[in-house]
Amino acid sequence: MSSSGREVILGVGGGIAAYKSCDLVRRLQDHGYLITVVPTPACLNFVGVATWEALSGRRVLTQVWEDVPGVAHIHLAREADFILIAPATADLIARIVQGRADDLLTNIVLASSAPKMIVPAMHPMMWLNASTVENVSILRSRGFIVLDPDIGRLTGSDSGAGRFPETGRILEEFHQMVGENADFLGRKILVTAGGTREPIDPVRYIGNRSSGKQGYAIAQAAIARGAQVHLIAANCALADIEGVKITKVESAAELESAIDEDFEWCDALIMCAAVADAKPVRRDSQKIKKNALSSIELEPTPDLLAKAASRRRPGQVIVGFAAETEDHLANAEKKLQDKGIDLLYVNDVSGGAIFGSDMTRGSVISKDGIIITVSEGKKETLANVLLDQVQNRLSLPNV
Repeated sequence: MSSSGREVILGVGGGIAAYKSCDLVRRLQDHGYLITVVPTPACLNFVGVATWEALSGRRVLTQVWEDVPGVAHIHLAREADFILIAPATADLIARIVQGRADDLLTNIVLASSAPKMIVPAMHPMMWLNASTVENVSILRSRGFIVLDPDIGRLTGSDSGAGRFPETGRILEEFHQMVGENADFLGRKILVTAGGTREPIDPVRYIGNRSSGKQGYAIAQAAIARGAQVHLIAANCALADIEGVKITKVESAAELESAIDEDFEWCDALIMCAAVADAKPVRRDSQKIKKNALSSIELEPTPDLLAKAASRRRPGQVIVGFAAETEDHLANAEKKLQDKGIDLLYVNDVSGGAIFGSDMTRGSVISKDGIIITVSEGKKETLANVLLDQVQNRLSLPNV
């Protein structure tokens, strides 16, 4: 399984309804899924490889022999979080029941333990044929989710049970299978991550120990819940998140500029980045020799959180972070009030805790005085706790 929890194999069978799955690709992407289309060879008679690659943004293969060194059927099976086959013809259903592996898609189905959903589409006589009825029953007994097709007009003048369902119905059933929460669909989330570095000279800087892992976890969770996400990453050595717009910055000034550019359009700003509190008044263009490095004159960096709060429009939600070593809640509550933000997450970083770790613990404080204790757990868990609170505030009439 992938680490993102959003990898979907979309298998497409060789029926006329294959063209309708073009829209399904887009709608799945709207919900934050990463789609790899695996058409059967017969499908290409209806919709070609170029179309699937253009829509998915990924390479499209139909046979095992097209990527022998990459062992595509095993690689894709391991990466898939979910397999959705739409449309599935009577022939494809029969081959899956028999355990055949005569193209890439059926190989992947055999090799994957991911949840699987099949959306049949065929002529009513084929759908109601005893063989198909038995095959569908077998698949369901094996744990496959098999949708009943819609009733309506088919190819030509025929009508009846066998019509490919509308995209909305497929998505609804798919969401029930995967337990997806798409409550941020249509929302725009701006996330900052990492720690700024304020240059002293070409080789030295003032900075902090923030790795960016928490900000990346929030961006990952937000896009998985349907949001459009812009992640501003300050000095993060982490892999890009597919589907997330990423702007890489170094200093507080660069971070400020990137926030200013997109703050107006966002529904929520989650300010996870640790901004250096001070910067040198003067930056030397040449490396300062060690014996000359006796003192550095500093000045404060801009208060980016307070600046954003001062110019936000009605309805925007702003979340801040605080790393404390003592009097955690008292300091956090003061920061929340001073900055004029909605929510603040505070954690105890005594002894270097939290920084660079995959785990976190702390408290979420709201401007209403509500405190949520977050016991030690993965930063991905905190990401969804924070997003739940953001969503609650976005749903208020006058946040």
